[in-house]
Amino acid sequence: MGNIVWLASYPKSGNTWMRALLHNLFTNARKPLPLKEMGGGGITTAATTLKWFQPLDPRPSSQWSVADIDRMRAPAQKVIADAYQGSVFCKIHAPVMRIAGHPTVNLSVSTGAIYIVRNPLDVAISFADFEGIPIDKAITLMATDDLVMPRTDDGINEVLGSWSQNVVSWTARPNPGLHVVRYEDLSDDPVATFRKVTAFLRLDVSKERLERAVRHASFKELRKQEDSEGFPERSAAQERFFRSGKAGGWRDVLSDNQVHRIVAVHRAQMARFGYIPEGHEG
Repeated sequence: MGNIVWLASYPKSGNTWMRALLHNLFTNARKPLPLKEMGGGGITTAATTLKWFQPLDPRPSSQWSVADIDRMRAPAQKVIADAYQGSVFCKIHAPVMRIAGHPTVNLSVSTGAIYIVRNPLDVAISFADFEGIPIDKAITLMATDDLVMPRTDDGINEVLGSWSQNVVSWTARPNPGLHVVRYEDLSDDPVATFRKVTAFLRLDVSKERLERAVRHASFKELRKQEDSEGFPERSAAQERFFRSGKAGGWRDVLSDNQVHRIVAVHRAQMARFGYIPEGHEG
């Protein structure tokens, strides 16, 4: 049994929002936690951060090959676990799989996982905005099994898989150590949905404390902070990281053909979570 609680999701599915909720819950401050502090305090980290890999290979990271990184993923997660005395929440976008013979998730250092799933019709729009690519290109990437995104200045190349592959890998086999959150439920009723997260974590949280965390991590508050102070996780392609945040925005953006393409590829998993739109059931 390890000490990492995975905060897992396909990109643009609400992972950052969940981290903001947890940070505000644990700090329990009277004011919203500044976004710039949402990596400190020993509460959350990210599986792709370079600092966890550097103890494993002293060379400059620019010299690491793809094979080097594949080999280091699981050991780097052991480095994360060893760096914390208690539990730590770790953001990850990788599916649970093996790539080049190496695991993407080190289950030996894991104690549980919260998986956030979001309608891929909405994900496609946010993913395209984050990457600075056309929506059609985002739809193609989301349909690509074993997809690996290129490395960034401060992170390794990231295994995503396809949207369905990612969802299946984490959620196909329910177990007591897994809690699945639908983004849409978090959007519709954040207090009740986050209450279930705290129950899964076996936290005894007062109603006042829970509601304060939800209020301090509201999408309106996160947008306000980004507009005034910026947000380091915003990509170079984005005007803002926290866009609309609403569920169902795809109805005003996607063409019928784009909806058809997404449903055709991801029908099975979309059906599991109630995401098949009217008129596309068959």
